[in-house]
Amino acid sequence: MLSILIGAFGAHALEGRLTPHLIDVYKTGATYQMANALGLILMGLCQQRRSRSALLTAAAALLTVGIFVFSGSLYALALSGAPRWGMVTPLGGLCFIAGWACFVVAELTDRKETV
Repeated sequence: MLSILIGAFGAHALEGRLTPHLIDVYKTGATYQMANALGLILMGLCQQRRSRSALLTAAAALLTVGIFVFSGSLYALALSGAPRWGMVTPLGGLCFIAGWACFVVAELTDRKETV
């Protein structure tokens, strides 16, 4: 819900107030927030089928941090125009990569254990 509200705000309230490049930066933040929020839902559903998986818990935590750092820094960059926020963004990207890697390992490990 939050990514939809943020995206709608960007599309309606920021159009014409920001440069096309900064609008694209803002949209990238909203897109990644939505995609990884859906990943969090998927991870929650996977967590329901088994007893508490530490890897799935880590994956969800990493995606959550990634959303705040990656998308948050892009929102801050777009709204402030301060390029220093762009230096923070890759840290969020690393959280996304690590989170999805944990998810894949958790799922592959679970499949081996059930076979």
